Amino acid sequence: MAIAAAAVVVPVGLLFFASGLIVNLIQAICYVLIRPLSKNLYRRINRVVAELLWLELVWLIDWWAGVKVQIFTDRETFNLMGKEHALVICNHRSDIDWLVGWVLAQRSGCLGSTLAVMKKSSKFLPVIGWSMWFSEYLFLERSWAKDENTLKSGIKRLSDFPLPFWLALFVEGTRFTQVKLSAAQEYATSTGLPVPRNVLIPRTKGFVSAVSHMRSFVPAIYDVTVAIPKSSPAPTMLRLLQGKPSVVQVHIKRHLMNELPEKDEAVAQWCRDIFVAKDALLDKHVAEDTFSDQELQDARRPIKSLVVALSWGFVVVAGTLKFLQWSSLLSSWKGVAFSTFGLAVVTGLMHILILFSQAERSNPSKVASAKRKNEEEQPLTTNGKQQ
Repeated sequence: MAIAAAAVVVPVGLLFFASGLIVNLIQAICYVLIRPLSKNLYRRINRVVAELLWLELVWLIDWWAGVKVQIFTDRETFNLMGKEHALVICNHRSDIDWLVGWVLAQRSGCLGSTLAVMKKSSKFLPVIGWSMWFSEYLFLERSWAKDENTLKSGIKRLSDFPLPFWLALFVEGTRFTQVKLSAAQEYATSTGLPVPRNVLIPRTKGFVSAVSHMRSFVPAIYDVTVAIPKSSPAPTMLRLLQGKPSVVQVHIKRHLMNELPEKDEAVAQWCRDIFVAKDALLDKHVAEDTFSDQELQDARRPIKSLVVALSWGFVVVAGTLKFLQWSSLLSSWKGVAFSTFGLAVVTGLMHILILFSQAERSNPSKVASAKRKNEEEQPLTTNGKQQ
């Protein structure tokens, strides 16, 4: 990490991890003391507490970097967002698609109850992974034999969720890169599938299982397509931390869950057809540099995330000064060494977070038919890396 970048990353990292540990502590106390007595009360409290952490990342996009997230959808869908349970499927185009999803959720009023299917290792990420665990994200091991029951039981636990929630699935199973697109095109050519140009071939097994177990209590599927205009640089976590702006355009189409076919294979084909249509939509976006088939909704950045970030900044700075005054930590070489070590840890954790978000770090798609068959047996997760 360059020195100039570190000068920005370290203070932001200190703020995020210090406030995040406070949030984690509150979540842990509520999990131990409140959840055994009332799961619904725990969920309502955790929604508010988790949102205090997620809003810092929304602030990072909205106010620090000034990323413009433009929402293209019909007025009915826009008005329903955040007021109903929904299964959200999306192409995995950029390094920060998951953050864009949080921005959409925050605009819709359901940020604290937005969930996702994640790879199991994600829950061990300090602060962010721990908070996801307390918030009932679903963590899978990428082996269908192990994960089928985990996915089923995790979704069933959501059936009595007391607040509108979104469950996000990236059905491509990994982030889009040109290398992976070439592999997907080679596989499609060899098997007679439609050859993709802007998306990867979706993995359908996890999606079919999710639909099967959510039919009874989730009314809608949000088909989300993310695109970056030609005039905008692609957003990355490092660019966000450096305060560099971008534009992200999001197209949302709502499908009624009860209109999906009943049979598993038909649901799988429905998912594949959605991605063929998504591919064509992205072709049109490349030509027009916008989503012309839907209305651009007025979704201005709320001030809430700015207020929360400033409040956390005051709490963390005031607390740090009080602690330093009380402990005289910087008055000895041991104290200075301890503080230096703490800064190094924060820098390392931020570096890990940046690497975690980078598409280039995920492994290339496997091309051979036999390997592809193996992949189809693995469930889909967000921030996926193909094994």
